Amino acid sequence: MKQRMISALQPALFWLKRRSMQSRLVTAYIVIILIPSIIISNYFFNEISKTYTRDAVKQSQFMLELEKFHIQKQIEVMDSAAQITRLDQELIDYLTLSEEPGTIELLELSRGTFADFSRIQFNNPSILHWRLFGNNPLIQEIWPIVFQEKRIEKEAWFAEASALGGAEMWVFQDGDRDIMKRYTSEPNVDQPKISLLREINEGGRHVGIISIEMLLKEFSPKTFAGIGDVDYQMMIMDDSGTLFMDQRRSISSDSEAFVKEVQRQFAGLQQSGEETSRFNVDDRSYLITASPVERIGAHLINVISMEEPINHIAQLKKQIIAANIILILVLSIITYFLNSMILKGLRRLTDAMKKVRRGELNTTAPRLEESGEVGELAHHFNKLLQTINELIAQGVRKQAITKEAELRTLYSQIDSHFLYNTLENIKMLAEIENQRTISDVLTSLGGMMRYNFKWTGEYVKLKDEIRHIENYIEIMNIRFDEPVVLSLDIPPYFMELEVLKMSLQPLVENSVKYSWPDGGSQKREIKITVRDWEDSGVVITVADNGVGMDELLVSQINASIVAVGLQERERVGFERSEEKTEGIGLRNVHERILLYYGKPYGLEVFSVQGQYAKVVMRIPKVLLTGRGMDIEKAVDRR
Repeated sequence: MKQRMISALQPALFWLKRRSMQSRLVTAYIVIILIPSIIISNYFFNEISKTYTRDAVKQSQFMLELEKFHIQKQIEVMDSAAQITRLDQELIDYLTLSEEPGTIELLELSRGTFADFSRIQFNNPSILHWRLFGNNPLIQEIWPIVFQEKRIEKEAWFAEASALGGAEMWVFQDGDRDIMKRYTSEPNVDQPKISLLREINEGGRHVGIISIEMLLKEFSPKTFAGIGDVDYQMMIMDDSGTLFMDQRRSISSDSEAFVKEVQRQFAGLQQSGEETSRFNVDDRSYLITASPVERIGAHLINVISMEEPINHIAQLKKQIIAANIILILVLSIITYFLNSMILKGLRRLTDAMKKVRRGELNTTAPRLEESGEVGELAHHFNKLLQTINELIAQGVRKQAITKEAELRTLYSQIDSHFLYNTLENIKMLAEIENQRTISDVLTSLGGMMRYNFKWTGEYVKLKDEIRHIENYIEIMNIRFDEPVVLSLDIPPYFMELEVLKMSLQPLVENSVKYSWPDGGSQKREIKITVRDWEDSGVVITVADNGVGMDELLVSQINASIVAVGLQERERVGFERSEEKTEGIGLRNVHERILLYYGKPYGLEVFSVQGQYAKVVMRIPKVLLTGRGMDIEKAVDRR
């Protein structure tokens, strides 16, 4: 993904690199303003959208709670009517007659009990029908209250209602059909209603069914309120999944697709346990909220159209984008002219640099009025030109001095050949006289002189430096009754590593000079050890078994080794004088290591008085040749 983004930006970056600094600065300002503006705008748009959604959810839940409160009141009205019917003993007695009632008895019932029911229903206009269905063939139907059960035997709910055992049952119906069959067509088929059904059971015997009915427009006014607010639509879903809604008002142009999507969203809410969700139908956004009505086994559903909030957010987004574009254009124009003023001096300085590139080294940068970075750059440019001219003059002088040095080197080579030949002649005389010791010393001296005079570079192999030290020890042993023993602990594969020429010899020389000042007959040993150091370095240790030094002297020597400048060396007390010369050779070696290898490397002295003294040299692991080496992580200078 990252590589794909880089590849996509390559053409733009290539184009930008070819533009002038002024164009790049203006582009940078636009990007710096544009990116935060986009991020902040998106953040605010998202927050506004979330706020609108939260408000819509709260509004929908509040509407559902109000409607549920009204429905609960209507449930209580219907339940009270059913209870009154169930507790009226005269009515129950009429349903359980064992013989056909007479005319007088029917008139008394009609004027008494049935008249009371009619008055109660009249005082509860929201109740559509208050009916009692009996299964006794001896009873007479008294409209509009008492009917025979055979009128409702074909209803889908009849079998279940007949076996309720005194329990209640709520049934939603899509129309108010005429059970008395007075009309050839159903006049109120488009008026959905809800029925409360209760079985009348006496002594374990089914007697009849109480039916209290109410139109859904009375039961749930907001669900069937007719044409009204087009921003929401409330519905009732029964336990079978059938939706009841006002078909005369719809917040969607495609009612069938809308209903199917509402049913699907409701099923999703039931599975997830949530109360609300968002969905789209015909590119229009809606918010659905559902709440159960436990008593009747149904759910009240409210769907709110989110088009108005979305359109408002879209309008707000367009306004903010337009404001950002205008702001960026104004800032870009201001930035362009300001950069033109600021970069004017830089362009003049660029012209001066082009002249210098063409070889006009006597050019100077123009005097600039501004004292900022551009003015400082012009000042340093002039200083740079002055330094370049001085370096050119120094180079010419150095070239002349180099030629002279080459001539002197040629003369010294001629002199060195004369010395080599002379030493060879003396060595031959010593061998003729059978003076083997003198012959060996002359061989070692010749080797040292060749090593010193043959200075073809700063780097040599470790084995060459070790051979030079061996020659030095052989010559110095002429002075001592007890010879100095040179002990080497160097793995063979380290012999090809590079070291600075004449870097180990001063360390060995210090040990020979200062380790055994009072002579003595003890064994004198100098041991050179080479080991790996960290990942890419080696440690070379030159140790002796001499008298050693105290801690104060060791700390002064170490301070003198790393001291920079004359004043610093005088401060630590180790500047060269007639009495003090300690540390000079070590410091020279340390400075050469820093010069050629860098700061992490160098020398450090350790000692215990009366036991030993050692100098530790840390240098990088670098191969001067690649022959016969299997050292990992070593640099090859070939």
